[in-house]
Amino acid sequence: MKTLLIATLCAAAIPAFAQDKKADPLVARGRYVLSIAGCNDCHTPNFPMKGGEVPESEWLTGDALGWRGPWGTTYASNLRIYMQGLTEEQWIKTAKTLKARPPMPWFNVRRMSTTDLRAIYRYVRHLGPAGKPAPAYVPPDKTPQQPYVQFPG
Repeated sequence: MKTLLIATLCAAAIPAFAQDKKADPLVARGRYVLSIAGCNDCHTPNFPMKGGEVPESEWLTGDALGWRGPWGTTYASNLRIYMQGLTEEQWIKTAKTLKARPPMPWFNVRRMSTTDLRAIYRYVRHLGPAGKPAPAYVPPDKTPQQPYVQFPG
């Protein structure tokens, strides 16, 4: 009787365990959305120069390449570190109200569906933290260290 009870409990636990290990379809969707939205173009070092052939382990770790214009100099943030400090709901709220300095296309992020924003969050969290923070913003009256792209003033 005791053996039957233990066997029944173990059998009942297997489907729950298998469900926990099941892949979240939003993770794959997030990878796709980030790819077609061009997020890696700025947030992954050397992504455009290497024709997108950068190991996924290096994706979205931010970049030291500055983008300088009348707004100052901005850097693509390390999204893998950034997302660690947010809940999914905080990310969605932030993304839906985002306003950032150029050349970040914040207006496109705001237009994304809530499902796509959830997918992005889950994919980035799935990758886990990596890299180091991007350099800090440099005001327009200060000259940043190289390298940077200069926009017309």
